[in-house]
Amino acid sequence: MKIAQIAPLYEAVPPRLYGGTERVVGQLCEALVDLGHEVTLFSSADARTRADLAAVRDQAIRLDPAPLKSDVAAHLTMLAEAQARKDRFDIVHFHTDMLHFPFFEGMAHRTVTTLHGRLDLKDLPAVYKRWPKFPLVSISNAQRLHLPSANWVGTVYHGMRADLPRWFTARPAGGYLAFLGRMSPEKGPVQAISIARRLHIPLKMAAKVDTQDTAYFREAVEPLLDDPLIEFVGEIGEAEKPAFLGGARALLFPIVWPEPFGLVMIESMACGTPVLAFAAGSAPEVIDDGVTGLIVADEDEAVRRFAEVDRLDRREVRRRFDRRFSATAMAGGYLALYAARLAQVPFAAELSPDDIDFDGAQAPPNVFQIA
Repeated sequence: MKIAQIAPLYEAVPPRLYGGTERVVGQLCEALVDLGHEVTLFSSADARTRADLAAVRDQAIRLDPAPLKSDVAAHLTMLAEAQARKDRFDIVHFHTDMLHFPFFEGMAHRTVTTLHGRLDLKDLPAVYKRWPKFPLVSISNAQRLHLPSANWVGTVYHGMRADLPRWFTARPAGGYLAFLGRMSPEKGPVQAISIARRLHIPLKMAAKVDTQDTAYFREAVEPLLDDPLIEFVGEIGEAEKPAFLGGARALLFPIVWPEPFGLVMIESMACGTPVLAFAAGSAPEVIDDGVTGLIVADEDEAVRRFAEVDRLDRREVRRRFDRRFSATAMAGGYLALYAARLAQVPFAAELSPDDIDFDGAQAPPNVFQIA
């Protein structure tokens, strides 16, 4: 199958430091290539991929030192390039929210659009009502709740490569808790600090501070970093994550927003490290309570139940990751969706999900579903 992947241009694919969507796109491209498909990635020139790279910008936007730049202009250039090449592909898979809708309306049936962000925003319902033909994919069932009438065709959970380093120490020597993500109020860094202090366990915080979160970090988080239990590591890259996560007793994920997926949860599971998460957004779908981590209502329950964390089998945490969240499982889910799309157009009328060669890999039923 000839597949185009249209990535956002904010981070490289995969990101050099923090970045969720671009990391997922990178993992998907590699898995599809492994399964024998012809993949073209539309991204910036600093992407690292075995897919054919259609470079539409010299580097990703966020780490570009240029003082003045336009993300809208960059993405419009990419969409124009994808439009010029559209007839070369069986399927065009967008990861750019709704930006492409006006330009690809005539071939919506040969597209798939994965929505990676939150959907409880005021202006979104009108957009998806205006362009109802575009097949949409959610990254969790919880994500759909804010836009139930959209043209959902499936849910595919994120996946990552299964060859990540394995850390299966029953109780890591580091003895610390980990927080990984953004220093933003919805990610709960203040709550994480409070939980660690109440438990009297060191907390290492590896997080980036976006421009829009600078004031929040300075006013709400920075004053709490004086506590000797709390260590602010700053933003870390892909190579540093396994040791950071694998050495932790648990990852704290005290989110206070409708998290669409939460890639850091499966990154932690890949290292065998359980996740202590608040019951918001996708967390109850991703974490098997009492197996791969704990789902709690608030700080009080997190502190009360924390003793259960050390009793969890870290090898089973990794096994659940392998079964539910491998990159191959994610690719299998998307291939079935691509086939369903192609079965609706004349030149591919005979194609069905049964025709897809998964090279022996099977996507578990809780990773993929057709609505």
